[in-house]
Amino acid sequence: MQLSATPYEERLTAPRSWWLISFLVGVSFALILLPFGTLPLLGGLVGGTAVSAVVASAYGSPRIRVVGDSLIAGEAKIPVSALGTSQVLDPEEARAWRTYKADTRAFLLLRAYIPEALKVEVTDPQDPTPYLYLSTREPERLAAAIEAARKA
Repeated sequence: MQLSATPYEERLTAPRSWWLISFLVGVSFALILLPFGTLPLLGGLVGGTAVSAVVASAYGSPRIRVVGDSLIAGEAKIPVSALGTSQVLDPEEARAWRTYKADTRAFLLLRAYIPEALKVEVTDPQDPTPYLYLSTREPERLAAAIEAARKA
């Protein structure tokens, strides 16, 4: 198996502000446990921060990759031969496609904190999914990688 000419990999990490929020959740737990003493306060700070950081990290863990002849987006693995045209969506158009233009059968790898997206048609007649909506920070590069994998 030959790798695509333009390899692509992206992790949809949570924004930096979410890590601050994770710390503030830990502070909140510490304040709740303040009446019980210093040790519970420290446990609340460490435990609350750790749990909320794990949640933020888990939410920000999906990857989008073009590997060989496949597009891997989160849990989905689709051969590029089953994909049609790609459409780069600016923030306004991306908002439209994840709200009132959305098809309930579409595959959405959606992260609201990433304003741009790529819409890729699915051309496989056996697949009921009409298109993929992929939140990405680099939609042009992802579209180029899919096209390069299709030609390879």
